[in-house]
Amino acid sequence: MRILGAILAGGRSRRFGSDKALAVVDDAMLIDRVHAALMPQVEARVICGRSWRDWPSLVDRPEPGLGPLGGLNAALHHALDQGMDGVLSVAVDIDPLPADLRVRLAGDRPRTLLRQHALGYWPAALAPALDRHMASGARSIRSWIEACGAELHDDAGLGLRNINRPSDLDGDR
Repeated sequence: MRILGAILAGGRSRRFGSDKALAVVDDAMLIDRVHAALMPQVEARVICGRSWRDWPSLVDRPEPGLGPLGGLNAALHHALDQGMDGVLSVAVDIDPLPADLRVRLAGDRPRTLLRQHALGYWPAALAPALDRHMASGARSIRSWIEACGAELHDDAGLGLRNINRPSDLDGDR
């Protein structure tokens, strides 16, 4: 199974007050930590919603500024165009990223974590369905989870934290 890793990194970081992808945890920026954890789990990777270094990047689909679902849509279409089986999506603000995320989520149907919906596996064949879903005006990953019938995988005990405010950097891990 060939999987594209998609780092969803196009958020505005309003609650954080600055670009949280560049926030430092254990001497590394969040974006670099997510990248390092994702790379061994996928055959290729893209960053969605921004440009960063020389990494391949995608603009949200169908237009810029649509948040995580727009980034996921762009990644699904890219995976389909590249002949990949699916997309393993990760949010730039989830730390630490599980080293076995692919094993937990990848399969023949969509699957996401119960509490961290941006961490999910999405078969590339869903790209046209996500286009239709977004054309209806839907913009939330939760609405997409329901629409595509994604399974929810329990993430209790994984120690994941969502970095939304600077104080979240100091929380227990």
